[in-house]
Amino acid sequence: MTTIKDVAKAAGVSVAMVSKALNNYPDVSPTTREKVKMMAEQMNYSPNVVAKNLSSKNQKTIAMISSGFLSSESLDNSNSFDIFKGVYEATEEAGYELAMYFIESKKQETKDYAKFCRDRNIRGVVLSGIRLDDPYFESLLETNIPCVLIDVKVPNDNRLIGSVSIDNIRATYEIGDYLISNNHHNIAIVSGAQKTDVNTQRMKGISMVADEKGISIEGKIIDGDFKEQTAYENVKHYLTSNKADLPTAIVCFSDIMALGTLKAINEMGLNVPEDISLTGFDGLKIIDYTNPSITTIKQPFREMGYEAAKLVMRIMEGKSETNEKIVPHEMIMNNSVKKLN
Repeated sequence: MTTIKDVAKAAGVSVAMVSKALNNYPDVSPTTREKVKMMAEQMNYSPNVVAKNLSSKNQKTIAMISSGFLSSESLDNSNSFDIFKGVYEATEEAGYELAMYFIESKKQETKDYAKFCRDRNIRGVVLSGIRLDDPYFESLLETNIPCVLIDVKVPNDNRLIGSVSIDNIRATYEIGDYLISNNHHNIAIVSGAQKTDVNTQRMKGISMVADEKGISIEGKIIDGDFKEQTAYENVKHYLTSNKADLPTAIVCFSDIMALGTLKAINEMGLNVPEDISLTGFDGLKIIDYTNPSITTIKQPFREMGYEAAKLVMRIMEGKSETNEKIVPHEMIMNNSVKKLN
């Protein structure tokens, strides 16, 4: 592959002169500019767009950083891809370049967020998959790099940090209210990873509706860690330990955990929704093909990615009036909830 050094050598000029000529700097003579461009064309040289952006004061590149991608469930990765599509769509519309990075907790421990961005000359970030206990989180709060987090609300006044999410509190409130309106009063909860903001928000919503309707969920919280296998094992243990007082409904804070819960219920010789009603969260396509199809909250992941990219661009350009964007969710009524007499 031809490099800028090759072009400079063939044209008999410096590397800096090649860069100036190809970028139409005014202090390059017309003869030299024409010679460099002709030589670059003959040698099929294409400037590195990423390098060009990194050296530009008016850089138009957004970084998409996905944390915990490798450790997430395979089915959950479809959500990440929809977010990526939304971010890409927004950057293409605005003429921005998009750089993709994947980061895990171990790498976060060796290089903090600010240094990671500085080393790559990143000027604006869409960040997904971040947890409240991630090494990056603390350094995020003091960042001077425009950043928009997906599904995390940052509790400070840093105007360079934004967030995009659905109303998670409202969503789980609606799930709980729906179950209670169908006469379910013994409801168990399969919660996700404790140090994620979405888990905290969803727990607030289900607790709120339970308090309002006089339903107790004390002692009925099952750890699922947003993982299918963990949910399966812990739900099966819970049902085995509570045979005399089985829940009439189980609320899962993700569809992935709902799949594990469905397996546990079936292995106990019980059926959904005849014996236990079941709800999920996210709107994964696979739940349309479970038996029965699972009632859930559908999140518009592609729209979330799109809005996150648009918001970080507005922050970068100093045009953002608000740093929080709530996108609408939808409750999908499938066949996993039974109305009790």
